[in-house]
Amino acid sequence: MPTKTLLIPTADGQADAFAAFPDDGERHPGVLLYMDAFGVRPVLREMARELAGHGYYVLVPNVYYRHGPTPVIDLPEHIDKEARPGLFAQLMPLFEAHTPERALRDADAYLAFLTSQPEVGAGPVGAIGYCMGAVLAVRTAAAHPDQVAAVAGFHPSPLVTEAPDSPHRVLPKLAARVHLGLAEGDMTPESLSELTQALHAAGVDHTSEVYPGTVHGFTMADTDALNPAALQHHWDRLLALLGSALANG
Repeated sequence: MPTKTLLIPTADGQADAFAAFPDDGERHPGVLLYMDAFGVRPVLREMARELAGHGYYVLVPNVYYRHGPTPVIDLPEHIDKEARPGLFAQLMPLFEAHTPERALRDADAYLAFLTSQPEVGAGPVGAIGYCMGAVLAVRTAAAHPDQVAAVAGFHPSPLVTEAPDSPHRVLPKLAARVHLGLAEGDMTPESLSELTQALHAAGVDHTSEVYPGTVHGFTMADTDALNPAALQHHWDRLLALLGSALANG
């Protein structure tokens, strides 16, 4: 499975990124994979390779690039409960600095770069993400409805907030099919109801489900949150979504 480390020109500098794609000389649908809060690391590279093995060109940008190249902070091989508080103390300033305005500028650059790669087909692309990356995927798809045909978000950061720019408020701009895979504690019943109502009101073709027996981060094999059954279910849902939405990529 070919992989590359790349530099993506952005309005604010250069974002380092990881890419994986099939080794067959053909062009394939592009997928923009947004990292979780811990950043680009071996588990995400492995997930990108797994997805590429199903026929996709997968681009994983370092969203924190304004603060330095990958790895932006030192991470243990396994992120256990004891390590989380210290890591989040380092990560929260980076997370908070990644405003929606910056995210949208970056999305422009990421999509332009992804669709210009010689291994990427001319059809629509997918935007997927984990934790904070799920929000970034939604915002990217809303800003580029003509390009993004599939959105998947797993154990997302808050999608319903009181903010004027809450992610759920941009749903009417989506033209993509959507799957959201939630951990049991990701959303209150009230917030989940509001999100569901917003998806229906916007006419978004979507599936949304709470993965049973899970906690936030259930797809990440390098954390205590990993739930192997839910990870496999995530792959089943993700591949079905991409296969249907990007068939002409």
